[in-house]
Amino acid sequence: MLAIRRHLVLLPFRASLFAERQPTLGTAERHTLYKMCDFARSKLAVMAEATPHVGSRVRYWRLRRNLGRKQFADMVGRSTSWLDKVEKGERELTRLPLLERVADALGVDPAALTDSIQAARTAQCVDAAEVQAIRSALGRYPGLSARDSGRVGVVGIQRQAAYLDQAWLSSHFAVVARHLPQLMDDAQRAVLVTTAAEQVAAYRVLVTTYRLASSMLLKFEANDVAWLAADRAMHTALRIDDTWSLARATRSVARAMTSTGQRDEAIATSLDMADRMHDETNRNEQELLSLYGMLYLSASITAAGQDDARLARDMHDEAMAAALRLQPHHRTHQTFFGLTNVLIHRVSALVRLHEAGRALEFAATIDPATVAALSAERQANYLLDLTEANTQAGRYREAVRLLGRAELVAPEEVRCRPLAHGLLRSLLHNTTGEPARMVKRMADRAGVTA
Repeated sequence: MLAIRRHLVLLPFRASLFAERQPTLGTAERHTLYKMCDFARSKLAVMAEATPHVGSRVRYWRLRRNLGRKQFADMVGRSTSWLDKVEKGERELTRLPLLERVADALGVDPAALTDSIQAARTAQCVDAAEVQAIRSALGRYPGLSARDSGRVGVVGIQRQAAYLDQAWLSSHFAVVARHLPQLMDDAQRAVLVTTAAEQVAAYRVLVTTYRLASSMLLKFEANDVAWLAADRAMHTALRIDDTWSLARATRSVARAMTSTGQRDEAIATSLDMADRMHDETNRNEQELLSLYGMLYLSASITAAGQDDARLARDMHDEAMAAALRLQPHHRTHQTFFGLTNVLIHRVSALVRLHEAGRALEFAATIDPATVAALSAERQANYLLDLTEANTQAGRYREAVRLLGRAELVAPEEVRCRPLAHGLLRSLLHNTTGEPARMVKRMADRAGVTA
């Protein structure tokens, strides 16, 4: 049994190494990475959710924090042999002061080590320590150091970025949070030492890394740090003057601006970039059209958030025009841009305009099979929009059903995000009978109370 546990513990690391070894990132490889993200995340979570003793949970969190045995033993003032006995269950953590010292070193509440329910809840979500690790990574500037940064392979960081992209699309945010700080450090060093031939590729990885950081932080409403990451992405893109990088960074900046109430500036920034890349997009639709269309989708959602229905519709129409030009051989750069994504963004805009009835009518025209072909992250967000629309319309039973579907598709979206927690609280207050019992079970899994 111990050998099996050791195997499961190592799976996330092996998945990461697997991603670094992939020679290409075609359709088959992306699906393989997608499955590996699912597999790695689920096996890592098994340790915390089904462990028989405190020591196994200590091991889980030590590995999740990327702490070596000696490093962690030194942090708690004990020997590695003591730690080995604790993690194997041969020695109990019975003294409260020592338990608290171990929990503090791991950055978790002691209950995450001693209580099985709290252990499962804590393990499934990005936590404050991981947000702080991303913040700390944003605060490091390798270019200021006099030390030799050493060689960082561009191909390696490209594959690791692709792995984290797939984890993001799978809504496995804890996986992203765990590996993102190291990727950020590596990508920052890569742009310092890369050859001229690989310069654009290295900068694109760094932009992607900052974008992932910003998107992650926005999910969990750490908006100030999200804005910093987005701004870093934009300045990185401006240094290389690469349209691909600029378009991706612009979306992050616009979303971060929106989160801080700067909606006019967010729309202006998106449209400025769309204007800037218009002619180049016409010359290079295969590479740029999806990014061009996503700028209009971003502007549409922001306009809806400030109750500008006309502008939201105009931006949707521009995105639709781009989607209709999209061909199967065009690259979507993990945006899932296309007709279905444009349509579900229209539903999202109508929800933000508080037009629940129209949102539900429009949603009824979308083919469910095409939605099911999207990433788990996109599907779950669409289901959360439909949950909100049904809640606005007083259709609480249907809202509960859709929120349950969202939890099945992407558990972390429902159990960990503040947005979903707000929906759970609303439904806890507005449901009775079986729907109320369903909501209560979901709320319990998320640690949400009325």
